[in-house]
Amino acid sequence: MHTETRFPCTHNRVFDTGSPAAERGIWLVVWITAATMVVEIAAGWWFNSMALLADGWHMSSHTLAIGLSAVAYAAARRYAGDSRFTFGTWKIEVLGGFAGAIFLLGIAVMMVVASVERIISPQPIHYREAMLVAVLGLVVNLVCALILGRVRRYDGDGHAHHHGHHHAHGHGKHQDLNMKSAYLHVLTDALTSVLAIIALAGGWLRGWDWLDPVIGIVGAILVAIWAKGLIIETGKVLLDREMDHPVVRDIADSIEADGTHINDLHVWRVGKNAYSCAITAITHDAAVTPAIIRARLAAHEEIVHSTIELYLCNQGHSNSATDSTCEVCGNMLAMPAPRKT
Repeated sequence: MHTETRFPCTHNRVFDTGSPAAERGIWLVVWITAATMVVEIAAGWWFNSMALLADGWHMSSHTLAIGLSAVAYAAARRYAGDSRFTFGTWKIEVLGGFAGAIFLLGIAVMMVVASVERIISPQPIHYREAMLVAVLGLVVNLVCALILGRVRRYDGDGHAHHHGHHHAHGHGKHQDLNMKSAYLHVLTDALTSVLAIIALAGGWLRGWDWLDPVIGIVGAILVAIWAKGLIIETGKVLLDREMDHPVVRDIADSIEADGTHINDLHVWRVGKNAYSCAITAITHDAAVTPAIIRARLAAHEEIVHSTIELYLCNQGHSNSATDSTCEVCGNMLAMPAPRKT
């Protein structure tokens, strides 16, 4: 019968403390948006207003997308201690942000399609009802933006915890990409409400019916630009494209301070401000050990997990068929028993 063995050196796999304030704020926004959506759809059906119905169903897409961000927080928290997630569950939050960005892009496409249809086949606009909807939507989204904005400021300033050291290195503090996704959805809705009010005012007061679909296309372009930026940011994290980050240079400088040569280095993010690294290095000094290198890395608090493989150059010859050549001096490396932590 198999018995699971736990070693004393087993590492903690929770590399990110989560964002409880962000999770609470997003759930509050979800319920506010969902309630407004139900009211608009019910009012549109009761008053036979297509404007109210259209905005109600439009808000349903934002409710779904913002709800997805909230679910991502909940899932990351629930599975934080699950050993199947090798480097923790923080990327569930990033995945939520990525999905939210895709939703934003879809909304931008729908805005363009609807606007082009209105240009090709103009429809009569019920200005009074449409203006009421736009103002209601703007008020709701300003309230939601205020809620999420306060949470973002709290996360950025008062939630630095043990990673406040980052500013000393000039790396800056990473954004919560899941929160950014939800915040962009709220800003998108607020923007479309403002643009709608401008377009409706022009049509109502000046008879510029063409202004509504044209401004719809302008709004869609802005939303698409925001979505593209968020897709790039979250995609970089999900694909572990971090080797151009300043922390990589810091790691290299710390290890190579005494002439130790880095043969291979991998760095990837496991939390908003936490990194893991795997290092293969060559040294000519028998006094240098993985523990010494780990002590050097300790100066960078953002490095929360490291795997160090260190080879000692023999500075001579070896008869072992498994030995290889030092990249620095050309001598043989002691390959059979690398010192590894």
